[in-house]
Amino acid sequence: MNYNLAKFEQSYGISSQLPESEFPEIAFSGRSNVGKSSLLNKLFNRKQLARVSSVPGKTITINFYDVDSVKFVDLPGYGYAKISKQEKQRFAELMEGYFSQDRRLCLVVQLVDMRHKPSEDDLGMIEFLKHNDIPFIIAMTKSDKLKKTEYKKRLLASREELSCAGDAPIIPFSSVTGEGADKIKALIEEAVKNV
Repeated sequence: MNYNLAKFEQSYGISSQLPESEFPEIAFSGRSNVGKSSLLNKLFNRKQLARVSSVPGKTITINFYDVDSVKFVDLPGYGYAKISKQEKQRFAELMEGYFSQDRRLCLVVQLVDMRHKPSEDDLGMIEFLKHNDIPFIIAMTKSDKLKKTEYKKRLLASREELSCAGDAPIIPFSSVTGEGADKIKALIEEAVKNV
């Protein structure tokens, strides 16, 4: 898969707008400000194909990217408190709409901030993926922001904190150093091959 061919396709604000699923899809899920855009940009070898925002809750649409006829789907970040009830309902409709449609979903890359314990929303999302038999991996973002001893401590603790994920791979990731990017790409390619 040639990630250099990545291009932005379209954003959708309500699930009824979503296109039919003709190609394999890889979805990216995580709370607001966990680093989804940064991870996508690292995979795509681009600085700003996916818009990076310092303001949480900025991705309020489902964004589709095309990489060699595989769709990379950036889902809205969850768990941001400072949005209206109406927006929260639209988010929920969008997410539920995406997952309830008949889509060629190969894998979900579930992002969790390595510096903190997984949030209730993170754990809820993992339970949802398991319950619906959706294959997923966990990318532990912002690994470069931890000092060595803290890194080891958080990695050990996260295996316990994420025990609900079963045997899903847990990959420390940094958009700064590139740690974990090749491993994530390999798991994505494996998932696409097995479709």
